[in-house]
Amino acid sequence: MALLQISEPGMSPEPHQRRLAVGIDLGTTNSLVAAVRSGVAEALPDELGRPLLPSVVRYLADGSVEVGHVAWECASEDPRNTIVSVKRYMGRGLADATRHPSPYDFVDAPGMVRLRTVSGERSPVEVSAEILKVLRARAEASLGGELVGAVITVPAYFDDAQRQATKDAARLAGLDVLRLLNEPTAAAIAYGLDNASEGVYAVYDLGGGTFDISILRLTKGVFEVIATGGDTALGGDDFDRRLAEAFVEANGLGTLAPDDLRRVLKAARLAKESLSTHPEARIEAPIAGRGMLATPVTAERFHALTADLLDRTLDTVRRTLRDAGLAVSQVAGVVMVGGATRMPQVRAAIGALFGKPPLVDLDPDKVVALGAAVQANLLAGNRSADGEDWLLLDVIPLSLGLETMGGLVEKVIPRNATIPVARAQEFTTYKDGQTAMAIHVVQGERELVADCRSLARFELRGIPPMAAGAARIRVTFQVDADGLLSVTAREQSQGVEASIAVKPSYGLSDDEIARMLQESFGTAEVDMKARALREQQVEADRLLAATQVALDADGDLLEPAERDAIAAAMRELKAASQGDDPRAIESRISALAHGTEDFAARRMDRAVRRALAGRRLDEIG
Repeated sequence: MALLQISEPGMSPEPHQRRLAVGIDLGTTNSLVAAVRSGVAEALPDELGRPLLPSVVRYLADGSVEVGHVAWECASEDPRNTIVSVKRYMGRGLADATRHPSPYDFVDAPGMVRLRTVSGERSPVEVSAEILKVLRARAEASLGGELVGAVITVPAYFDDAQRQATKDAARLAGLDVLRLLNEPTAAAIAYGLDNASEGVYAVYDLGGGTFDISILRLTKGVFEVIATGGDTALGGDDFDRRLAEAFVEANGLGTLAPDDLRRVLKAARLAKESLSTHPEARIEAPIAGRGMLATPVTAERFHALTADLLDRTLDTVRRTLRDAGLAVSQVAGVVMVGGATRMPQVRAAIGALFGKPPLVDLDPDKVVALGAAVQANLLAGNRSADGEDWLLLDVIPLSLGLETMGGLVEKVIPRNATIPVARAQEFTTYKDGQTAMAIHVVQGERELVADCRSLARFELRGIPPMAAGAARIRVTFQVDADGLLSVTAREQSQGVEASIAVKPSYGLSDDEIARMLQESFGTAEVDMKARALREQQVEADRLLAATQVALDADGDLLEPAERDAIAAAMRELKAASQGDDPRAIESRISALAHGTEDFAARRMDRAVRRALAGRRLDEIG
């Protein structure tokens, strides 16, 4: 149990020395904090008994900040300064942030988009920190002491930049992050421990801004994530937006002013929530110059407007099951997570796909925080009287690798590998006397670097000059329990080393992760052909360069006819390498290699004679 029982030797606390730790679900729509008290995980409410904190932050001209319910009430009156759904902008650039209409004034800043408010520019990290500060204060007031740390949940498909942004927000809020935990995995922890479930389970997590699906195997206290999938740009907000667009179209409104847009989106959310329990609802919002407008919408109409969004989630579920090598019938149950799963059409579609009603025993808004609280309690070194002992095995969502010659990707850690994980692979130099190597770290499933995402670049210098292919460079990839990557390159003979903690400037664009996976499935054959071609072209370039070096150094060993024959073979190989037929290139490589065998033997004889010249037999022995 070394993975979860993290404490200094002798630090395992006695019951009266219990260390206070919490689980936090930093959500797109709502956030909440939970803790284990008297052996039971429970959400901690505010002073009015409300466990959910709207993920809304309002900045005022005097520099003060409002968070939660009071800020949400002002969202329509002060839309530019009231930040809603900030999680969607975590670790993202301007192009991602402006993909959909919003009332915000975005600023294109290095590293991450910023939002201009009446009290100055604010990054999504700073906005998120305000939410976390309120949750921290609530927890310390409820638990009666200072927190030693928190487990904070993130969507399974958050990339490295988004995870790092979440940790930065926690630090700004004065929280020590014990671990970042994937939201579907947190839900499985809550269900697995609460219901003593065993077998294969799917966790369908449709929150306000993101969608995740994870397939887990629960066996005697071991939580193993088999496969994960998702869409970082699909959530309940998108369902709201469809209703808002229908309202705008029905009333002929065109482009809305920021305050009107916020009012319509708020009204659309209320209508969506009403349609979860009623067959009809009204979208009502006051519009400047038009007064109060109302548009009726039926549940059937709402289902039709959003059918493609639901289908996107179902396609991802099927693909993730294929990744796991499982049939629908092998899944024992489906856990529903996220407020958006309250929509009847979502539950009905999941029930139809899996042939069984989804599990909704625990509140879908709270289940993630409850699971995070359970793990936070263990990571803090607290154990229950029954000595609960369990192991969590999570996975990475996309493969990690390096660029090799010819723009090819050499995958070092495949997607769905269990984390934490460390894997190493040896590489070598391409040219004689090469003393430095550029390391380019990439993420994705395609065979060519151009089709993957660049994560980081660094250089290893001080490699001893050797013949091409003689140096041994060991590159190690390490992904920690939070899913954050570090890469180290080490030259084996001299021990020179270089490393980098991968912190890309901003996250993947809105549909990029899903697109990368979809493209990898649809273009696998094309990718393999492209890889085969590029590999042969790289080998051709290497052989041509080596042959030319040999001719320059020892061309006098050849008769004119022999030299002409080698030159002809080189021309044929060069011409073939500019084509798109890897077999033709391979054939020309073979022809040149065969045509230079005798020349290579003569060069070897000369090298040996030079090495032995002037030396006695006993010296050689």
